[in-house]
Amino acid sequence: MKNKRHNIQVTDNLKSKYPTGRREFLKTLGGGIIIVFSIGNYSCLFRKSDSSQQEEEDLNAYLRIGEDGRVSLFTGKIEMGQGPITSLAQMLADELDVAYESIDMIMGDTELCPYDAGTWGSMTIRFFGPPLRAAGAEARAILMQMAAERLKLPVDQLMVKNGVIWDKNNEKSRITYAELTKGKKIISKLEEKPPVKDPSDFQVMGKSYPRRDAYEKVTGKAKYAGDIQLPGMLYAKILRPPAHGAKLIGIDLSAAETMEGVVVIREDDFIAVLHEIPDVAEEALAKIKAEFEFEPSTVTNETIFEHLLNSVGSSNEADSAGDLEEGRRLSDTIIESEFHDGYCAHAPIETHTATAVMEGNKLKIWASTQTPFGAREEVASALNMDIKNVRLMQIFTGGAYGGKIAGPQVVEAARLAKLTKKPVQLVYSRSEEFFYDTFHPAGVVKITSGLTKSGKIAFWDYGVYFSGTRGSEPIYDIPHYKIMDYGSAESGPDAHFFATGPWRAPNSNTNTWARESQIDIMAARAGIDPVEFRLMNLKDERMIGVLKTAAEKFGWTPVKGPSGRGWGVTLGTDVGTHVALIVEIRIDKRDGKIQVVRGVCVQDMGFAINPRGAIQQAEGGVVMGLGYALSEDVEYEGGKILTRNFDSYNITRFSWTPEIEVLLIDTEKLPPQGGGEPSIISVGGAIANAIFDATGTRMFHLQMTPERVLAALKK
Repeated sequence: MKNKRHNIQVTDNLKSKYPTGRREFLKTLGGGIIIVFSIGNYSCLFRKSDSSQQEEEDLNAYLRIGEDGRVSLFTGKIEMGQGPITSLAQMLADELDVAYESIDMIMGDTELCPYDAGTWGSMTIRFFGPPLRAAGAEARAILMQMAAERLKLPVDQLMVKNGVIWDKNNEKSRITYAELTKGKKIISKLEEKPPVKDPSDFQVMGKSYPRRDAYEKVTGKAKYAGDIQLPGMLYAKILRPPAHGAKLIGIDLSAAETMEGVVVIREDDFIAVLHEIPDVAEEALAKIKAEFEFEPSTVTNETIFEHLLNSVGSSNEADSAGDLEEGRRLSDTIIESEFHDGYCAHAPIETHTATAVMEGNKLKIWASTQTPFGAREEVASALNMDIKNVRLMQIFTGGAYGGKIAGPQVVEAARLAKLTKKPVQLVYSRSEEFFYDTFHPAGVVKITSGLTKSGKIAFWDYGVYFSGTRGSEPIYDIPHYKIMDYGSAESGPDAHFFATGPWRAPNSNTNTWARESQIDIMAARAGIDPVEFRLMNLKDERMIGVLKTAAEKFGWTPVKGPSGRGWGVTLGTDVGTHVALIVEIRIDKRDGKIQVVRGVCVQDMGFAINPRGAIQQAEGGVVMGLGYALSEDVEYEGGKILTRNFDSYNITRFSWTPEIEVLLIDTEKLPPQGGGEPSIISVGGAIANAIFDATGTRMFHLQMTPERVLAALKK
């Protein structure tokens, strides 16, 4: 085989190839090979049209093979607990043929890493992974070409493993990646792209690896935004309104201004106090006398659903097939249901935090955020700064679940650092975290469905109000259906009294619970076992596979419900993954408390890069889902948030955690799908269906608190 010619350029002047800003960084890297790549349509889909991003249009990530043989992957993705710091390194190690341990991950640093829209939606592996693998294959091909020239051998006579290339006819004739890169600065992009590896050739992908950040996190060495300590740093506290929509009408700062060492900042209604000791800043804040006015509201977490239904301003048909009227004509039984799902907080253990410092005309920030580049844009805009003078540093994020896509604390800390010309750290209190959260939206789902005498679903009329259609698409074989989305962008902000946003598997959790509850109602009405009813109405082989696997592992025996066993099943799809969850519960009929005893979760998520990591994420989703299903109800009166801490907001406790078994269906032929969100969508439906199986009582309101369960049992 002839050697293929590649566009390999050895250069000391990168100005002609790379735009201002990025080229300055590339110059500082020293010897090595740099492979640049983009993530194509995915990046274009999310990139803003703002001219500040145009200079990075062709560059979404790059990797560098250094003179010491170590490989650095620079990516705008961040690590917030789901494990891309491990799985991305696995993907690169396999394609580049280097040791997994030789890879260094540089994530989310806006000066070192190319632009990325953000880390959300379980998109890192699905969308960033394929171009990363291609870049690794490209780098390997370049190195093989260089080795062929150095060893004076054809490429097809060479072998490579762990960064060492050798002549397969003479193992003594060899050269390392480090030797090839030494003394050179190479920017390269192949004209002819080499293929990525077949799964049968994987040495690292598909094997279970411990989290590479585990040691730092369990020993406390991992750095978060609140761990940054800078000389002369001030701790900030900000005056907050008592309710969303409240207006400041009077203020007396005199008591705080007379406190020794306290810095008081006021710009219009933005009022902050700062001190070298956080407790003193807290004390100064308490001394401020502020008067606010706001309109009280009678809308609460119990009456919100009527308010939502009365606030609909528009509707949109999301999906449909067949003819609903024909479906009604074919139906022997018609069932109508209405489901209510309340607001939920993200409640990360690490609250929104940022540390900022001005260094000359440049602003350096460490922040708990899922969107470092978006935060950089917001800071530059708010402070009227050149975006090139704002840098967000690599840092761990302590939980997010979609709640740290928004990062108001970043702008606030940056603003104070610029005003005071001192390093500033802003750590939201737990009360602020709840108040400014972008809650999982409350919503209503109305379903009317029809059954034939043979137990087939004849039609499905589905309407979702104010909580989105993700996960609402039919997964069953239904000839006549329509999915309606009520609550337009125009009416949405008026219907909610405070901010809402993505919450782990956003809206898919609501829709899966409602759909699977309705399916269970239909199974019971038809007098058919819930698992058998689902199998009767499924055509999707992947869905059939996860359900049969879960039922077998759980030890499911067919019986029509309610059986008194307390078993519940739910199916769903999210981020390309098919999931089945079966649980067993115990219910205390005296107080309405639910205890999930055991659960079996089966996922078909394509090829699992790190099976251990995927299983851990599925387990975590089930555990988090217990709180969503049973207890995490936000109380409020209009824009006044009453739930402000964990004394009234009950996340899952250790004592609630059941025995959880997770199985991954081996599907090497399918590309990797999302693993951070699918399991959580099934928890509400599985528990609700188990409550019905145990008691004959159907729950139509999440969260299924003991009070609501007890009230339902009494009915």
